[in-house]
Amino acid sequence: MVNLKQFFENDKAELKRTGKIADKVMELESTYKPMSDEELRGMTKEFKERLAKGETLDDILVEAFAVVREAARRVLGLFPYKVQIQGGLVLHNGDIAEMKTGEGKTLTETMPVYLNALAGKGVHVVTVNDYLATRDSKEMGEVYRFLGLTVGLNLNTMSSAEKRAAYNCDITYSTNNELGFDYLRDNMVVYQEQMVQRPLYYAVVDEVDSILVDEARTPLIISGQAEKSTALYTRADYFVKGLKEEDDYTIELSSKSISLTDLGVDKAEKVFRLPNLYDIENTALVHHIDQALRANYIMLHDIDYVVDEGKVKIVDPFTGRIMEGRRYSDGLHQAIEAKEGVEIEDESKTMATITFQNYFRMYEKLCGMTGTAKTEEEEFREIYNMNVVCIPTNSPVIRVDAPDLLYPNLKTKFAAVVKDIKERHAQGQPVLVGTVAVETSEYLSRLLNQEGIPHEVLNAKNHFKEAEIVMQAGQRGAVTIATNMAGRGTDIKLGSGVKEVGGLCVIGTERHESRRIDNQLRGRAGRQGDPGASQFYLSLEDDLMRRFGSERIQAMWQNLNANEAETEDLVLKSRFLSKQVESAQKRVEGNNYDTRKNVLEYDEVMREQREVIYNQRQQIIRSEESLTPIVKGMIKRTIEQQVALATEGDKKNWNLESLEEFMLSALFNPEQVNMAELEGKSPKELTAYIYDKAENLYDEKLAQLNGPEQILEFEKVIILKVVDAKWTDHIDMMDHLRTGVGLRAYAQTNPLTEYQTEGYERFQEMAAGIEYDVTRFVMKAQVRQNVEREQVNNPQAVRRPGTLPTNVTKTRKG
Repeated sequence: MVNLKQFFENDKAELKRTGKIADKVMELESTYKPMSDEELRGMTKEFKERLAKGETLDDILVEAFAVVREAARRVLGLFPYKVQIQGGLVLHNGDIAEMKTGEGKTLTETMPVYLNALAGKGVHVVTVNDYLATRDSKEMGEVYRFLGLTVGLNLNTMSSAEKRAAYNCDITYSTNNELGFDYLRDNMVVYQEQMVQRPLYYAVVDEVDSILVDEARTPLIISGQAEKSTALYTRADYFVKGLKEEDDYTIELSSKSISLTDLGVDKAEKVFRLPNLYDIENTALVHHIDQALRANYIMLHDIDYVVDEGKVKIVDPFTGRIMEGRRYSDGLHQAIEAKEGVEIEDESKTMATITFQNYFRMYEKLCGMTGTAKTEEEEFREIYNMNVVCIPTNSPVIRVDAPDLLYPNLKTKFAAVVKDIKERHAQGQPVLVGTVAVETSEYLSRLLNQEGIPHEVLNAKNHFKEAEIVMQAGQRGAVTIATNMAGRGTDIKLGSGVKEVGGLCVIGTERHESRRIDNQLRGRAGRQGDPGASQFYLSLEDDLMRRFGSERIQAMWQNLNANEAETEDLVLKSRFLSKQVESAQKRVEGNNYDTRKNVLEYDEVMREQREVIYNQRQQIIRSEESLTPIVKGMIKRTIEQQVALATEGDKKNWNLESLEEFMLSALFNPEQVNMAELEGKSPKELTAYIYDKAENLYDEKLAQLNGPEQILEFEKVIILKVVDAKWTDHIDMMDHLRTGVGLRAYAQTNPLTEYQTEGYERFQEMAAGIEYDVTRFVMKAQVRQNVEREQVNNPQAVRRPGTLPTNVTKTRKG
């Protein structure tokens, strides 16, 4: 309880602090209201001049907020309330403002966005989809343009030049995906002018919980083609389709893991004619069987993915939308394609990857808004160093949240849901029904059709018109079914006569494993002091209840001594039930947080390595001075390493033949190598002799080029080509390493420690490999006058869940 008390006290102190500043902002209304449009616009120039003379953003904050407030009134006809000013202050402070649905989050952000844009470093406003980015850049962009600032919109359909122009604006609207992919692509380009982003300064993340928590486990990945045979996917799929649950494989419901039994292993050995399935040479087959098992018995059609136009498309588990152009990694997508009998597409190779956690932590200042963040406050503080501040509503919330209703099975539950919808629809009350899966939304739709109730269905299969459907959800008599609150960011306004019949009613057909998602659904009703109601319907057959429902709930049913025939009318309704469900949700949230933290700890290793490579790459690309000293340093270190390897131990055990082999393969032509000259020298003398010879040869090579510019380009081409190829292989290798270290837990070792240690060793090996290959290329390459830099492979951006371990026993990871 101490922590809870501390949260509220922190909120109280912050609201008191922001309240005083908000009052000062409101006092300036009389100063700016009489100004002409030109005079108001002129304040932007004045603020910039004051900043140039040494004032800080905090020095001009009160005036800047008041100016935006007045501009919003003139341009949009909207005048921010005191609570919205307070929300803006929380955002400027680099924290999270929790504001209920309909409280005007989009207007709230205009004040800190304008203030921080005055610094001239670029502000990013981040939304969850292109529709919202486009809408907000157009509507809120009018306020900024009125005040003389430039506004850009960054979409994935844009060319590099269009993106560069968008990022060079004072304020840039974009989705989180596009920002992350642009960062990765910028670190794959070979010319500085191909880069699109500026250094990351200030980001305001709308629906911050969705982006920084729900999607935190899902890395952004840029991949290139890697050819592999599809025959093994088909064979593995055919094999697992003939297996029986319990006999041949087992599924653990709570962790959603799947594994072959001993009988299943015997069957595999018989079918594939193997003496031992787990021999090292059968690793690829075991992996394919693994993924086929997951595809057939864990990944569910119309819940985890849909099949559309002969393609397997991933469904976002949090929004219910199709994740276009994204594929599961590690062969899982191909396994699902084999399961569904559609064309199996080529696997791809990871070339660049980053998680949202690590991308957004690179901003100088990060903040966000959402209607639901308090339940994840610990995570926001620990991982992003952001506090969550609950902003009070402008008008009191009068929505009625009814206790949960629990039914014995799905059939009786949905019968009750349909009955409730029918009654409310007859009265003209609009109803928004939240479902957890696409399958459920379609099942409920069929039941409503049987009752002749007109309705709209909003799920992954028709999300392109979601905003339009959600906006109409508050009209009299409207019935809307939405999967996992698709349509976030779009306000539901009540139609005429709706307040009189009780406002919008939100019905949840089951509890989500996160309380936050339930709160988002609830929060769609009762906006800005409107009347509203919410009701959740549960059954003992719901996924959450089966996996985490307490024995006490089961016991309550048994105490009722209900017969099958009588269960149709049985329903449990109590606050106790809601508390039991909430405690189950807390357990799941704790598990999910641990998983995200674990992902971050592993990704921390890659983050450090990525920063080293990307920083060095940037130095090479931006360099206008000669890179010859860097190249010669690489040559010298490579020679030192090879000499050290050849001269280990006693002199009689030295292996000068290996040194000769190195000189022939990496440095010189045969006629330039004389073994007699290596005899009798110390390791130090050997290094000096070989390096002097190599340096002279390299200088001769550079003399064939036309001046410093061509020399610089020649060296850049070779270094970038080698670094990119080695880094791509290293990422792939680290993926496999991460997969493999999980098994080491059985040997009583800490997988993370092993990953960190081995990851560091592999990185050192890669660095040495880069120097060796650069040495070999610069010494052996034929000098051409027209060398050009090339980008590695054929990169394409995809968004997909992280790879899974390749041992047969699986744990599901998002």
